[in-house]
Amino acid sequence: MKLNGSQIVIECLKEQGVDTVFGYPGGAILNIYDELYKHSDEITHILTSHEQGASHAADGYARATGKVGVCFATSGPGATNLVTGIATAYMDSIPVVAITANVGVPLLGRDSFQEIDITGVTMPITKHNFIVKDVTKLADTIRRAFHIAREGRPGPVLVDIPKDVTAAVTEYSYVKPEPIERKTDYIKESDLQEAVKLINHCKRPFILVGGGAVISDAAKELREFAGKVHAPVGDTLMGKGAFDGTHELYTGMAGMHGTKCTNLGITQCDLLIAIGARFSDRVVGNAKKFASRAKIIHIDVDPAEINKNIVVDCSIQGDVREVLRKLNPMIEDHNHEEWLDKIREMKKKYPLKYSQEGLTGPAIVEEIYRATNGDAIIVTDVGQHQMWAAQYYSYKEPHTLLTSGGLGTMGYGLGAAIGAKVGRPEKTVINIAGDGCFRMNMNEIATASRFNIPIIEVVINNHVLGMVRQWQTLFYKGNYSATILNDGVDFVKLAEAMGAVGIRVTTREELKDALEKALSLGRPVVLDCQIDKDDKVFPMVPAGAPIEEVFDQDDLGKQ
Repeated sequence: MKLNGSQIVIECLKEQGVDTVFGYPGGAILNIYDELYKHSDEITHILTSHEQGASHAADGYARATGKVGVCFATSGPGATNLVTGIATAYMDSIPVVAITANVGVPLLGRDSFQEIDITGVTMPITKHNFIVKDVTKLADTIRRAFHIAREGRPGPVLVDIPKDVTAAVTEYSYVKPEPIERKTDYIKESDLQEAVKLINHCKRPFILVGGGAVISDAAKELREFAGKVHAPVGDTLMGKGAFDGTHELYTGMAGMHGTKCTNLGITQCDLLIAIGARFSDRVVGNAKKFASRAKIIHIDVDPAEINKNIVVDCSIQGDVREVLRKLNPMIEDHNHEEWLDKIREMKKKYPLKYSQEGLTGPAIVEEIYRATNGDAIIVTDVGQHQMWAAQYYSYKEPHTLLTSGGLGTMGYGLGAAIGAKVGRPEKTVINIAGDGCFRMNMNEIATASRFNIPIIEVVINNHVLGMVRQWQTLFYKGNYSATILNDGVDFVKLAEAMGAVGIRVTTREELKDALEKALSLGRPVVLDCQIDKDDKVFPMVPAGAPIEEVFDQDDLGKQ
């Protein structure tokens, strides 16, 4: 049948099973929005307050559901406002398809009104991108975009469509989406055998779990693997939930703000098994001294990550779940009780701890865990609150911590929480933010109110840029340059002005009551939780130092 470009866009979204789009209209994309209006009973459109909010919402939707998130933006500033969200998704391997419109083909390259070369701008931060200048290629391009976003190591794909292409007419026929095959082609028997040999001969194994295990939904296989190897398990920020955070083998997060037990366990092990992790600098610290006593096995779907940051002794390339399914039957049940006893001693000797006086970030996170029975989707922004959320909330399942790990995007959380709640309406969704992050995209509270999306925004408000201030305290002689936010902004009044419920919290008792109220209301709620400006995140590893040099507040007191 004959359809115009805008109709083809909508039909292709329906082909791919898209039920929600986040976006913001404008002149160049009006044809697509006009067609979207006619299909509002099939595809829900969430009008965000800003295009960046739309890109983060698409990202949060994808992380929470495992589907592809979709966002729309018009040309020029509409398209460039998506850039931070696209980069966030790219760094964390999140499948997002961003559809932008541009000026007509004859106006391209002429500095036309609201023209931007968005494919040129986003080339380094997309898995692939396209500009479609011929309507006959539009349907296949959109189909290819969805396939690329999902296959192998996922990532964002951008499709830019000039306005005249959205109006041009061509033949369209429905095409059933190609199934995504998990990457198994490069799983070599010799690599599996080498890994088994290393596992059989080790005495102090340690398993490090990264975001790839979450993406591949390998929780079941990972639990079996850890039990067979009989090894302690730590995770990266992005790996949380792939291995049950309440399991007896679990030791906590690794890296700059990881637990002492995990960092020392990695340092003292004789075999490190990294599963779906990319050895980020925030995890490894000084790369030359990382796991220096150990042989290293690296399992990852992306060959570019093998030997990129850390040179390993054995690598297996492939989808994490499929690799573990092949590896588990090859492994005998091991017993490393002596090593695990040492790990248990370290867990007991170096527990996470914080001041029990007053309202603190860790206390807030622990109360959220109690109030939700550990069964919420937790979203975070970036900073101290993000680390407290990683340390003090136990993630039992994958896709339950949504956070910007690679790019570290302040302002990510609120849009992502909206996307997560739209995608998983049956789940409680809580965004934990700092006041600095909340200021960046707090306009999305209006979006949550407009659509009555009952998210809970917990602002850990210390009236400073907390993580930067912590570094200034520890490493810059207390020179608090541009990090003090102590002004007249009232987040409770702001929430109410945007149609949400605002509650100020200053004590633990108030927090308990406020959370219970927020969970019962079925409306967007902002909790303004006031903490001290000098609360810090511990443990900590100085930038560039070996992770074994992890220190906490007690260690500072001994100096």
